[in-house]
Amino acid sequence: MHYRDFLVRRLAQIVPTILGLLVLIFLISRVMPGDPVRLALGPEATHDQIEAYRHKLGLDQPLPVQFAGYLGGLARGDFGESIRTYRDVRLDLRDFLPATVELVLAALVVAVALGVPLGVLSAVYRDTWVDNLTRLFAVPGVALPRFWVGIVLQIGLAYQLGLFPIVGRASRAPAGITGFYLLDALLTGDTRAFLDSALHLALPAVTLALPTLAQLARITRASMIDVFRRQFMLVHRAYGIRPARLVMRYGLRNGLTSVLTLVGMTYGALLENAFLVEVVFSWPGISAYGAAAVLAKDFNAVVGVTLVVGLSFMLANFLVDVLYGFVDPRVRYH
Repeated sequence: MHYRDFLVRRLAQIVPTILGLLVLIFLISRVMPGDPVRLALGPEATHDQIEAYRHKLGLDQPLPVQFAGYLGGLARGDFGESIRTYRDVRLDLRDFLPATVELVLAALVVAVALGVPLGVLSAVYRDTWVDNLTRLFAVPGVALPRFWVGIVLQIGLAYQLGLFPIVGRASRAPAGITGFYLLDALLTGDTRAFLDSALHLALPAVTLALPTLAQLARITRASMIDVFRRQFMLVHRAYGIRPARLVMRYGLRNGLTSVLTLVGMTYGALLENAFLVEVVFSWPGISAYGAAAVLAKDFNAVVGVTLVVGLSFMLANFLVDVLYGFVDPRVRYH
């Protein structure tokens, strides 16, 4: 199969997934226990006020009519009104989403940049002190809860040593262009804002990345050891290919397929787990916003957050499929 046909097929598979996601999250948001309208207006609201607000939100319509109206709103870029912030959910997502995406991408970069090399080193120097040290780091890295690691880093590196800010996203935000502080600081040439944003981002990103980093190191080690045992690696070694070339050109490419799958799944997991990190570090992201929306039964916000997270997850998996098809052409034929 041609690589272009492979990509088209993967894109076509996303459409029914998005429709299924929309139906599922819409139904779940509408059957959540409790009355969101009464919760939004408070106990002093009269019956007429409640009914008027319910009519304004369209909640007095049958579910199919509500769903059709919601799909029409989505087509126009209208996510509805939040009953907690009384703003358009689209505006809330625009304000909160960049912070979470910046945090998750930073954590993913840290995890991949450190986890994969550690796994390769551990496999190359198997059963040496390098391997033992990596495995010693990986076990608690996976087991320790993120919120506990975040609090320890806050106390040790931020409060005691003063190396990093304790909470928040920035002391002085750069001029807003994209909402991504690091990128905005680079675009505006604001070096102080870039350093300030990077320092604020460091501890939350490391906290979020630690379990993924440890897991990537373990998966990469196991995958590389399996590749080193294969016949083609023995043949290349017998031909006298240098060890560094053998690992980087032949071993790493074949060993990365399982690692790429884990990276794609990890992106969604990082979005889910970002909630705890955002709470610990008072990070103004979409995960904390979504959790507050669930507690307030803010159904439009819940649907908006779930939809954005779901789309991000599907996009990450699509990119992994693209890389997977490039690294291992055999997957195009399955």
